[in-house]
Amino acid sequence: MGFEAPARRVVAILLSGLMLTLFGGLMVVAWQNGMLGSMLGLGLGTGWLIGAIGWAAARTPLLPPAPAPADMAPRGPPLHALFDQIPLPLLRIEGRSARALNRAGRTLFATDDRLSSPPPALFEPQESRLRHEGRSWRIERVEAGPERALAMLIDVEAERSTAEAHADSEMIDILGHELLNGLSPIVSLADSAVMAAERQDARLHGILATLARRIEGLERFTRAYRTLARLPDPVRNPFKVAELAVDLARLFEQRFGSEVALSMAVPDGLIGQCDRDQMTQALWALLQNAAEAALGGAVAPQVTLTAAMDGPSLRFAITDSGGGVAGPERARIFRPFHTTKPDGSGIGLTLARRIARAHGGDLTLLPVATTTFALAIPGK
Repeated sequence: MGFEAPARRVVAILLSGLMLTLFGGLMVVAWQNGMLGSMLGLGLGTGWLIGAIGWAAARTPLLPPAPAPADMAPRGPPLHALFDQIPLPLLRIEGRSARALNRAGRTLFATDDRLSSPPPALFEPQESRLRHEGRSWRIERVEAGPERALAMLIDVEAERSTAEAHADSEMIDILGHELLNGLSPIVSLADSAVMAAERQDARLHGILATLARRIEGLERFTRAYRTLARLPDPVRNPFKVAELAVDLARLFEQRFGSEVALSMAVPDGLIGQCDRDQMTQALWALLQNAAEAALGGAVAPQVTLTAAMDGPSLRFAITDSGGGVAGPERARIFRPFHTTKPDGSGIGLTLARRIARAHGGDLTLLPVATTTFALAIPGK
């Protein structure tokens, strides 16, 4: 068994006291008899004993540490309180049942816990959208096992409104910047023309010609801006993608002739559902951009258009044989009016992306060696 720590400490103190008393008595006897060497040895022994007692006292606590209570509650608010602070509806899905995990979810489905009639889209892993209470919601899932998932619902209309407000602000900034850049040289040229006319300067004709070109450039910019600003909502109807590809091939032939080779891979039975006119406009902008890039490349100009169903999405891919997009340009190519071409308007890629997003899809530049733009929209 042995002594516990406090008992061992008491015994050590008693023995130390006795030893100190004995050493002290022997030192007195040695001093009285002139035994200096013995007295020095006893002094060193006494010092060593005092040091050992101090070290043992420091190592042995007076009382054992109190055990932490097993039922101590964790610090911080409980998990359900944190969930309630999330403004987006959270749902727990198990099999064919769903429960609301926070206040936003309970409010949306008017329940305290279990959803009485949950939307069927919640139980389909491939579904990313649902319609409820007259609003469109995007489903973000985290799978937690077989037939178990955590779902967050995101209000598509609110998200779109936020994105549109940001886009409008950016467009206004760009519009102001471009107008100022376009008007400044026009004002300067107009002043120069007035002065040249007063002096009957022979350079007047050249100044007026330059002024006319600047005004035409500003007019092209204004028309391009109006095209972006007036893009109507898409009217979705089913159509044969192969027929759209034939129309695009004819346009490409008329515009580029034999300068650029165009190849297409479009299944005959492929059916899409979108605004065909807008999709033609978007794909034509991408084909023109690809052909112009291919003409500036170091190999024979080649453009490829493919179309296929990718899960629930209809996906177009446009590839060109050009020199690629430089790293710094990749972050700017979709900005309105950004262009590296002397006569470019800078709205082709911007317009194509706006059309794709208006259909619930997107346009991206793929991170691959060969320049490839991917336009994906919902297939139904």
